[in-house]
Amino acid sequence: MTMNDGAVKAEQSLAGRIAARAGGGAMRVFLILVGLFWLMPTIGLLFSSLRDSQDISASGWWQVFTAPARLTTENYTRLLDNDTITNSLLSTVLITVPATVLVVVIGSLAGYAFAWMDFPGRDWWFLVVVGLLVVPVQVALVPVSKLFGAVGIFETTFGVVIFHVAFGLPFAIFLLRNFFAEIPRELLEAARLDGAGEIRLFTRVVMPLGGPAIASLGIFQFLWVWNDMLVALIFADSENPPITVALQQQVRQFGNNIDVLAPGAFVSMVIPLVVFFAFQRQFVTGVMAGAVK
Repeated sequence: MTMNDGAVKAEQSLAGRIAARAGGGAMRVFLILVGLFWLMPTIGLLFSSLRDSQDISASGWWQVFTAPARLTTENYTRLLDNDTITNSLLSTVLITVPATVLVVVIGSLAGYAFAWMDFPGRDWWFLVVVGLLVVPVQVALVPVSKLFGAVGIFETTFGVVIFHVAFGLPFAIFLLRNFFAEIPRELLEAARLDGAGEIRLFTRVVMPLGGPAIASLGIFQFLWVWNDMLVALIFADSENPPITVALQQQVRQFGNNIDVLAPGAFVSMVIPLVVFFAFQRQFVTGVMAGAVK
């Protein structure tokens, strides 16, 4: 290698390092800008919820930076005094928590069975589950509403929970089955040699190893059920609807009731955001490990 070749390689190496550092810095700036742009509606809603109705009607939320002293928490006090909104938040919790827990528990059991238990027609039943992933919710609204009306659970919390569980299970089984199937067979066989049965094998070996996938499934199901409006609008109790339907009714009945709508919408939005950001690492790990493998 000549001296010129060495100089060229040194120059290329230096240029590569500079380009890598510049690219990394530019990428960070780009991602920060994207994150701020994505959070802009939430930030605007937060500031709007801290302004009185006259200020909201007169100017945009960005005017808070020119008069921050006008911010107030009075809107949240009115929100707590609004029985419709507070009851709807409770109704949303009573729907979301059972629907999430049932999907996680049943999906985990079914995912383990499809991954590691032999039973007649296992592969065909799994194909049926995969096929159910492409069935849109809208297709089932009319027949399921007739069925729920016939059995007496239409416009009940139980009916909404059952609907969400039924449509959440195909994805749950698909995700967890693929994740559980990646567990080393030798590990399970060693546990069986030690005398572990299927239940103990599931609770002591599979569940701890499947933590990321189970956590991601729980987050996904929670976000879907909490933010749902279509199913709640049709199947929920019209006298005590979830928060999404309650806010829509407030807009329809009291169009100028922005001092209640803004804090109500922010509370409805911030709860799933907190859940997602608190468990985002488990969410990404579980989805990538379960659905891509």
